[in-house]
Amino acid sequence: MSEWVKVTASDGFVLSAYVARPQDDPKGAIVVIQEIFGVNKSIQAVADSYASDGFLAIAPAIMDRIEPGLNLGYGEADLKKAFSLYPKLNPDDSLKDVAAAFKYAREIIDSVGVLGFCYGGLVSWVAAVRGNNEAIEPACTVCYYPGGIGKFAAEEPSCPVMIHFGGADDHIGNDQVDAVRNAHGKHPGEVEIFVYEGAPHAFANPDRPSYKAEAAKLARERSLKFLNTHIA
Repeated sequence: MSEWVKVTASDGFVLSAYVARPQDDPKGAIVVIQEIFGVNKSIQAVADSYASDGFLAIAPAIMDRIEPGLNLGYGEADLKKAFSLYPKLNPDDSLKDVAAAFKYAREIIDSVGVLGFCYGGLVSWVAAVRGNNEAIEPACTVCYYPGGIGKFAAEEPSCPVMIHFGGADDHIGNDQVDAVRNAHGKHPGEVEIFVYEGAPHAFANPDRPSYKAEAAKLARERSLKFLNTHIA
């Protein structure tokens, strides 16, 4: 079962969020953070898939601060529009929106994790290292190809983190992967890093031409095991 709800951030901003519920009582909750295309059918499908695994999943529409109701696909025109909006995003504001979704989920069940893709992957990492600033206490976070993570790599996460990088990602340089490894590689129990050789950016999104089924399947299996370990 799914529905749209309204949640309120700490600065008073009201945004939409897509909520997918499991058939039975949830074993935990996951805040799913979008790419830069809005809470579109791809992100809704992610939330629905984790609901089918027994989690309550909530995807806050973090683009509402820029253009409410944004719902883009991956054609040329939509890509152009998304990338024109991207510079307007502020991770600190996005964190406030994630916190609003986190609070909503926490009122239903105590154990809540965070999972995101691309820009959402970056915000997932920010939730792990700066979440306490917004009363986010994630059980764990999962970051898929988090662009810009190098700027925050040295910061210490407050929870276990799993990161998935594409080995052929032309949006995220090896310097960013190395920055995370150098800062946290000696603590594999805290930060697990996986690189999928030959996989480009957005390899886990079946609606994009960069989709790589084998890498996506393996990353999903690893993520689900990780989430079950730390949330359920």
